[in-house]
Amino acid sequence: MARELPMFTPPGADGQSAHHDSTAPDTIAMGGSVTPLRRHPEWIKSRLPSGENYHDLKAMLRGLNLNTVCEEAHCPNIGECWDQRTATIMILGDTCTRACGFCAVKTGRPTWFDDDEPRRVAEAIGQLNLEHVVVTSVARDDLPDGGSRIFAETIGALRATTPGMGIEVLIPDFDGSDDRLRTVMDARPDILNHNLETVKRLQKPVRKRARWDRSLYVLRRAKELAVEIDYAVHTKSSLMVGLGETRHELTEAFAALREADVDILTVGQYLRPSENHLPLVRYYHPDEFADMKREALTFGFKHVESAPLVRSSYHARDQVPGAELKALRRRQATLDADGRVVPAAS
Repeated sequence: MARELPMFTPPGADGQSAHHDSTAPDTIAMGGSVTPLRRHPEWIKSRLPSGENYHDLKAMLRGLNLNTVCEEAHCPNIGECWDQRTATIMILGDTCTRACGFCAVKTGRPTWFDDDEPRRVAEAIGQLNLEHVVVTSVARDDLPDGGSRIFAETIGALRATTPGMGIEVLIPDFDGSDDRLRTVMDARPDILNHNLETVKRLQKPVRKRARWDRSLYVLRRAKELAVEIDYAVHTKSSLMVGLGETRHELTEAFAALREADVDILTVGQYLRPSENHLPLVRYYHPDEFADMKREALTFGFKHVESAPLVRSSYHARDQVPGAELKALRRRQATLDADGRVVPAAS
């Protein structure tokens, strides 16, 4: 299904002068003109997908007919993450009910739903020998519960089939519903991720139908529910840069996320997927990302990833509670006679 963008009146079509609010980038979604894609600077170079793990995982995912946001959203880190046996599975179909101005995932009216999906996903993931899985979804505003039940049942099924694997869920905002969020939190993921994406001023053009305050509420409420169910859950969020935000506005976003008790932050460069998406305003230099990481850590985040190609699930395996101990055991692991990894004794 073709990408659906918000309707607009071209500048001057109503007899008024062509004018755009200076508080946001000139975009197609706001009535702007199509601007060509830019050539990336030399530091925007992703690792070429390769390695035995990468090719094994790719073949398995194809055979199991699983959607991954790694492929759907054109993630530049797919080679590195898959080679480390970390993947982001996309449930609830491949068609999103929202048309965010930055996102490469297909948008439209979903027609797909499968009550048996949690079992199938868990059985498939059980064959992949993953150390960490991220489960995300398209937004499903068409479903009565926004898809929260399928998220919870998928977590439960993954726990049953692959008990030692880290589980992270990257959820939509569920329209700010406490009941939907509680359904997911009761399933006890290791990390609850919901992306703020951009600064407060740019929320409307960047995130169709989303709200700054609503997203912060979801993150804050998730941590409160974790306390209520007495289960250590890390919360996480992500920001894109390059859409016209200022450093002061980014500082405001860092502070707002920490006020919501978010533990993990990722910051990466926006890369325009096509000419039908929001235009890129500027590239940030790697030194600026290093500065943002230093600043964000002063707010008290437990972990910050900040670099041009960082995406929401980047190095997700190393952010799970107890990840340092798991990493130590990986380093101490040995190989058996058949070349399989044998973990160190706990």
